Amino acid sequence: MTRIQKMTLDYHFKVEQEAGSSTFAFFGFNGTAGVWRISAIKEAGGWDDRTTVEDMDLAVRAGLKGWKFVYVGDVKVKSELPSSLKAYRRQQHRWTCGAANLFRKTGKEILLTKEVSFWRKLYLLYSFFFVRKVVAHVVPFVLYCVVIPLSVLIPEVTIPAWGVVYIPTTITLLYAIRNPSSIHFIPFWILFENVMSFHRTKATFIGLLELGSVNEWVVTEKLGNSSSTKPIPQILEIKRPRCRFWDRWTMSEILFAMFLFACATYNLVHGPDLYFIYIYLQAITFLIVGTGFCGASNS
Repeated sequence: MTRIQKMTLDYHFKVEQEAGSSTFAFFGFNGTAGVWRISAIKEAGGWDDRTTVEDMDLAVRAGLKGWKFVYVGDVKVKSELPSSLKAYRRQQHRWTCGAANLFRKTGKEILLTKEVSFWRKLYLLYSFFFVRKVVAHVVPFVLYCVVIPLSVLIPEVTIPAWGVVYIPTTITLLYAIRNPSSIHFIPFWILFENVMSFHRTKATFIGLLELGSVNEWVVTEKLGNSSSTKPIPQILEIKRPRCRFWDRWTMSEILFAMFLFACATYNLVHGPDLYFIYIYLQAITFLIVGTGFCGASNS
């Protein structure tokens, strides 16, 4: 889990943020390890709680005022990942839903502003928001978890090899090329990210359509630096009530795993291709994540 998150976050920081800094002097501030000018915060209108990504919101408004963002890649800052799968799932929901909701609320403002260039507005609307905050979440889920499984049930539907193999493989290698020591984790990373795309897709539409839980805020659970206070065992030895299986299970993921198992079995029995190998693996991943057997478990 740590290696998988490292690959995703490394791309976020070293590619998305550093590339945005070097090309358009803008990237989405993620609330950590940043130095702000007070005048920039004031000119942008200060902090606003209209979405669950108030840090990104401030960055967008400051960017529209002409302020430039500089990513300093040689400064190292320690950070901490979510301490459990449940915390990670909630964090991803908040980030994805908040970004999509911010796109809805600032799209018109970005389009009409006259304080920045046309190319910077195009970068914000198309690359930063539409591609990275909407398409990047919806397309993987629709293609790998809906279109491919359903295509085995409809023989008339054929998916070209470039859409299933070549383009996804290229994108995956670009993601992982900076982490050669974790290259053997790529299959697990792909399967896990497809499961997370299920939640991110749902969160994206909640944010775009401003549905019920659009402003749901759940603080990400983290253990902190226990080495400077008390050793971890003293924290974990606290007696807690027995965790019932329905508290740990996520039924939407389990039901989707059953759908994938059915598609894979049909393809195994009736299909001329080998899609069932991938679909079975994806179904098992949905089942593992859905039943909570993923990440660290402490007795």
